[in-house]
Amino acid sequence: GEICAFKIHGQEMPFEAVVLNKTSGEGRLRAKSPIDCELQKEYTFVIQAYDCGSGPGGTNWKKSHKAVVHIQVKDVNEFSPAFKESVYKTTVTEGKIYDSILQVEAIDEDCSPQYSQICNYEIVTTDVPFAIDRNGNIRNTEKLNYDKQHQYEIMVTAFDCGQKHATEDVLVRVNVKPVCKPGWQDWNKRIEYKPGAGSIPLFPSIHLETCDGPVSSIHTTIELQTNYIGKGCDRETYSEKSLQKLCGASSGAIDLLPSPSATANWTAGLLMDNNDMIFKFDGKQGAKIPDGIVPKNLTDQFTITLWMKHGPSPGLRAEKETILCNSDKTGKSMNRHHYALYVHNCRLVFLLRKDFDQADTFRPAEFHWKLDQICDKEWHYYVVNVEFPVVTLYMDGTTYEPYLVTNDWPIHPSHIAMQLTVGACWQGGEVTKPRFAQYFHGSLASLTIRPGKIESQKVISCLQACKEGLDINSLESLGQGIKYHFNPSQSVLVMEGDDIENINQALQKVSYINSRQFPTAGARRLKVSSKVQCFGEDVCISIPDIDAYVMVFQANEPKITISGMDHFARPAAQFESERGVLLLPDIRIVSTVTKMEHPVELKEHDRANKPVVLEEMLHNLDFCDILVIGAELDPEQECLELDHVELQGKHLDATNSTAGYSIYGVDSMHNYEQVLRQIRYRNWYTSATFDRKFSVKCSELNGRYTSNEFNLEVNILHSSNSNFMDHVNHMIVQPQFLQSVHHPEGSIRAVHNSVVPSVATIVIIICVSILIFIITLGVYRIRTAHQHSSADNDGSKENEMDWDDSALTITVNPMEKYEKPHQTEEESEEEDLEDEEEDTTSAESDESEEEEEEEEEEEEEVVVQKEGKQNATRQEQLEWD
Repeated sequence: GEICAFKIHGQEMPFEAVVLNKTSGEGRLRAKSPIDCELQKEYTFVIQAYDCGSGPGGTNWKKSHKAVVHIQVKDVNEFSPAFKESVYKTTVTEGKIYDSILQVEAIDEDCSPQYSQICNYEIVTTDVPFAIDRNGNIRNTEKLNYDKQHQYEIMVTAFDCGQKHATEDVLVRVNVKPVCKPGWQDWNKRIEYKPGAGSIPLFPSIHLETCDGPVSSIHTTIELQTNYIGKGCDRETYSEKSLQKLCGASSGAIDLLPSPSATANWTAGLLMDNNDMIFKFDGKQGAKIPDGIVPKNLTDQFTITLWMKHGPSPGLRAEKETILCNSDKTGKSMNRHHYALYVHNCRLVFLLRKDFDQADTFRPAEFHWKLDQICDKEWHYYVVNVEFPVVTLYMDGTTYEPYLVTNDWPIHPSHIAMQLTVGACWQGGEVTKPRFAQYFHGSLASLTIRPGKIESQKVISCLQACKEGLDINSLESLGQGIKYHFNPSQSVLVMEGDDIENINQALQKVSYINSRQFPTAGARRLKVSSKVQCFGEDVCISIPDIDAYVMVFQANEPKITISGMDHFARPAAQFESERGVLLLPDIRIVSTVTKMEHPVELKEHDRANKPVVLEEMLHNLDFCDILVIGAELDPEQECLELDHVELQGKHLDATNSTAGYSIYGVDSMHNYEQVLRQIRYRNWYTSATFDRKFSVKCSELNGRYTSNEFNLEVNILHSSNSNFMDHVNHMIVQPQFLQSVHHPEGSIRAVHNSVVPSVATIVIIICVSILIFIITLGVYRIRTAHQHSSADNDGSKENEMDWDDSALTITVNPMEKYEKPHQTEEESEEEDLEDEEEDTTSAESDESEEEEEEEEEEEEEVVVQKEGKQNATRQEQLEWD
């Protein structure tokens, strides 16, 4: 029969079967909708054929057996490859060749293996040291160098097996890191320090790289190396006397190595560094201390202090190297050392031979100390405290007891003089010619001896204290488990901890501080060394040392200026009084620094024309000298005096001599002003002295900064010239009572010429007012009658020297009050002046002129006796321009 239909059995198959020929039973299987391979690659279903049926209505259909249909969908390459990540990142270490740095992966949504598989990858970026295989593995073709390039960015594409490439290339970023080297990171080799900056951190961002090593603990040492700065570090460069006064040391210290001067010339031939008062001994020099500088017989208590820098002694059998020695000056058979301090085989030895007394017994005589610091070529501060029979050594503030004490018999008394020397020992006996022996090799400074006193630990620490060192900001904020320790001078800091992060934070707080106002400029080396322990590791990482330096800048140089009244005159009676005359009642000491302020926007030529800015600053002084210019003071008739109560409560002391007055000690400029204003000059025999000249000069840091030389002239007014000079001095001392009078240019000369006549006119007025005291007028008339011809000549000269007092200007000070007796005296003077004018204008005969000349001569003689009393009244009443 015929075939009328095909039926597909399955759930929603996207296919249908249609009959093409009923007789032959040919049919077609077709899709009802588009088929997508990516949704379903294959379909399997059952199909049956049906005939047309037997009944009139096509019922009773018969169906065939079931047939299984399997359909496979053929793929079309419609999709492009796409990468799984938008960006690929990786980090590699320099200097290595990697088999695979990272793998990129792309996918294709096609359903068939031909089009869904990625057959190839390709690097699009050119000239890069990388390659990629067909599996997407990227490798480097050469060793990468961090210094050459820190990072590479390359573009990669992918191809499917149908050779369709990706629509979007992918970015691959390769970071290159340096070879991991354990050590401290992020620190600067140079740290800059400006004077007055306080405490500045040395390594504010430092951290430790351990390269993932199993670190269990870290031990770090920070060392500030300042052995080439001054005497081992930046210390105050004041004189030893000033420093001892500042530190509260006992008075009476004798400086055995002072700066060469007229009064201390025994150090003139020694090699010396002027900046730091350092004396260098080369094994060929010694200095004799003059007799009388140090007492011959020291008591059972005394102190020797010094700075010493000493290296190993040359030669196999090193000789004694004498620092200080007191030995016999002469003597044929004896060469006795009474006391000495010397170095022998890197041992410090102190010899003290006591004089013989009733107790003739062995006594401690030699005290030995063996210290590594004696020969380490570094500066150290030594203090030998003698409290016989106990002798204690302080080295850099630390106490050391002698490791060996030997006894000896006391020295029998003799009449041989003793010689105290420095740098060698004087050998006066047992030789044909007295000479130096046992020379010292090294450097010494601030060598002093203080008879009768020993120093306390506090004073010793103050004298050797460094003004620069390491510091830790905010100790309370240090991490838990951090242990730290400073050495006494704070030049070495040791830190230890278990946690790396805590160690990092602790080291970031380590700072440098310099408390000097004028620090020594230059570099200070820094060294940081670290040791690391690891958990159960035989081989642990090694941390390289840090070598850095602190650059301390030069402080602005201060300009110290002394000002005040530089000339005055006083009556002789004031100089002869018990208190004398204050020399510097208004002295002023000011220090300024020059600062150039150049804003950025100024051009170069504008900057050159910009004025400098002077800024006043406060700092200490360490001495001021008032020196006599010309002949020295004669102690029989004059002196400079100061009440020592003025020094109380200040770090000041003073010495007096015929050459002047010296005030020394580290103190403020204000305190120096107060003391200088109280210095008085006395002269109890003024008849032979008319003036004295002095100079004042001050210093900071032992002459590193000095002031101008302020010169002062003092006039002593005797009775013959006190009338005029006192009035001039009155104007100088009290300028606030003077009024400034301005004149036209044409009248200046006339006013100037009228000054001298005005003085003479006033003298004549006063002389006329006291004519009642002249009783010898007649005698002078008789005398001048015999000298008539000479009187005619004198009269003509007098007429020629008559002054024009028309331009006389008398200014009355309105600030002064006058009493009635002064007023009546002025009225009488005016009446006398009118009488005199009438006499001079008549001038009818030579006799009247002769009489007037006689009267003037007599009046001048009387004025000499009276002017002392009248001078003060005239000064109060009249002043002139």
